[in-house]
Amino acid sequence: MFKKFHHKENVSAVNQVKSSVHRGIRAQLLECYPALREHLDEILPKKEPLKIVKCHDHIEMLSVNSELLFYHQRDGPYMPSLRLLHKYPHILPHVQVDKGAIRFVLSGANIMCPGLTSPGGRMDVVGKDQAVAVMAEGKTHALGVGVMKMSTDEISQVNKGIGVENVHFLGDGLWLMEKLEQR
Repeated sequence: MFKKFHHKENVSAVNQVKSSVHRGIRAQLLECYPALREHLDEILPKKEPLKIVKCHDHIEMLSVNSELLFYHQRDGPYMPSLRLLHKYPHILPHVQVDKGAIRFVLSGANIMCPGLTSPGGRMDVVGKDQAVAVMAEGKTHALGVGVMKMSTDEISQVNKGIGVENVHFLGDGLWLMEKLEQR
């Protein structure tokens, strides 16, 4: 999604949202990520202006104080940025890839089932189409955010094909953007 993303070319508009929309987004985030409840006021303060950054390909990002926090494409669920995930690692379930898969994940490749079921791999119990933090064997911080293409039970049984779609990873356009430039 963000492999060839560049903010000067891809950001089309930045709009501040009304307080009613802000409340709706907060409720939607709590529904998707119940673990956010105790940190939501820190992440999305009620008194700070929330901005929606509209990008090409129907991507929207949420920003507070120029910090990009969540993104989604079309009507899909909001997903946390890696910077936010590094601050609050418990908001998503984790899948861990073995050492051999790290360089492929960092180049934007999807995570294959054998990389999750090998001795260095590990998975929390997760259903299909759920957002996950992609961790690496021997590392403490997430190296990507992905969407499960199979449940963890299916991955263990089949052990072939794509297990997790890699949508945001260290070094992609969103990671390099760091802060939203004021428009």
